Amino acid sequence: MNASPSPYQVKAFTFAAREGSISAAAQALGVTQSSVTQHIAKLEAHMGTRLFIRRRTGLELTRAGKELFSVSDRLATMEQLVHEKVSDYSALTDGHIRLIANAPRPAMPIIAEYGRRYPKVQIDFTLYNWTTAMSLLAERQADIAIVTDPQKSPSLFTHELRRSAYKAHLLKSHPLARRTRISLADLQSETLVLPEDGSLTQKVVRTKFREFNQDLPRILRTTTFPMVKEAILHNLGIGLLLENSLFPSDRLAAVPVIEMPETYRDCIAIPADKRELRLIRSFLDVAVEVRAGGGF
Repeated sequence: MNASPSPYQVKAFTFAAREGSISAAAQALGVTQSSVTQHIAKLEAHMGTRLFIRRRTGLELTRAGKELFSVSDRLATMEQLVHEKVSDYSALTDGHIRLIANAPRPAMPIIAEYGRRYPKVQIDFTLYNWTTAMSLLAERQADIAIVTDPQKSPSLFTHELRRSAYKAHLLKSHPLARRTRISLADLQSETLVLPEDGSLTQKVVRTKFREFNQDLPRILRTTTFPMVKEAILHNLGIGLLLENSLFPSDRLAAVPVIEMPETYRDCIAIPADKRELRLIRSFLDVAVEVRAGGGF
């Protein structure tokens, strides 16, 4: 057995972890699937542990895999930066961005504009609650995250896109929709529609009700912000959400909450060493332009 794994083994592992499948890694590397599989098997044998769990939905990193990927992905990023610095990369023709967010907005308008400018770049976009999004970003399972008030870390580059406050989102036909402001006490007899456990919204709302000595009303938990919107539209309750978290509807109103005047930052968060990659830089440039143009 070699004293150290070969760079081909590490690269095969890194791309498989990035892409989530052997076939996608092989395509990205321009090699056969069997080659990627063999390299990973040799690396696992060398380390004496499994790096992936094979599931129907794709590859899932083990604990050892996550630890190795946190290092190997940095190495692959540096190699990519070197390649871009010595190559002609003025024309951005293809690529793959793994994008996550904790709400549809402001991500969707940016994705739409980016797709118009760079139609050959593939974007994999998934919504997660705030806690999961930050974990995935820390584990380098995402290239870019659009999240509210990201955790501060020297390993993260962040850029603020906008600030917004929490408001009560409800049907315009609801009696409280006629108010210019409402209080937490006004919600005691209502049902609150909130995103799932782990969301920043749940943390903020629970903290506010404790701070002002108010009992939490009945809560209807949903999995995503689109589901929150559907629940409100079907008159299942009132959503306490950041302003502009939901796309506009002529059936909904957003009323300020007296006890929740604070504003929160919606930011792009990127692993710091990936900031200068051409794909990442191009996405950030588009996001800044969309913000400047009032696109969200």
